[in-house]
Amino acid sequence: MDYIQRVRAQWAERLPDVDTSPAEVGARARRIAALLEAELADDLAARDLTRAELDVLTALRRSGRPLRAGEITTMTGSPGASITKRLDRLERSGLVERAVHERDKRGVLVALTAQGEGLVDELFPRQIEHERAALGDLSDQERAELGRLLAVVLRRLDPRDY
Repeated sequence: MDYIQRVRAQWAERLPDVDTSPAEVGARARRIAALLEAELADDLAARDLTRAELDVLTALRRSGRPLRAGEITTMTGSPGASITKRLDRLERSGLVERAVHERDKRGVLVALTAQGEGLVDELFPRQIEHERAALGDLSDQERAELGRLLAVVLRRLDPRDY
């Protein structure tokens, strides 16, 4: 019996009329995410970085070009004010730099510094390895099917096309 099965059994005793079967997926997905985040948190804490800051850095790295703050907001799903604070901190840490857009002087572009790029190139593969290890008991076919099914759920909750 895993943690979610125990929780469902407890709820069945307290609220027997409530169908907790969606927790088979929802609660497990949240618990898996929390456990993976906890593993990553150790890597981040050692570098005085938050998960939200890493999200900004990885958005910049995978875009392959400098981005406007609004683009980072869209890519990360974070509020603009939060992105501004994160960018301030990342700039003070030497991980990003801001420059005025050449054609539109009102716009500011954010780019990774060499130090920021190196940090992402170190941390992102570690994150992927944590995820690979978590899926280690699944075959390639099972992993693909799980990914496909989760994508169906994600599209329902987050229909935006990034």
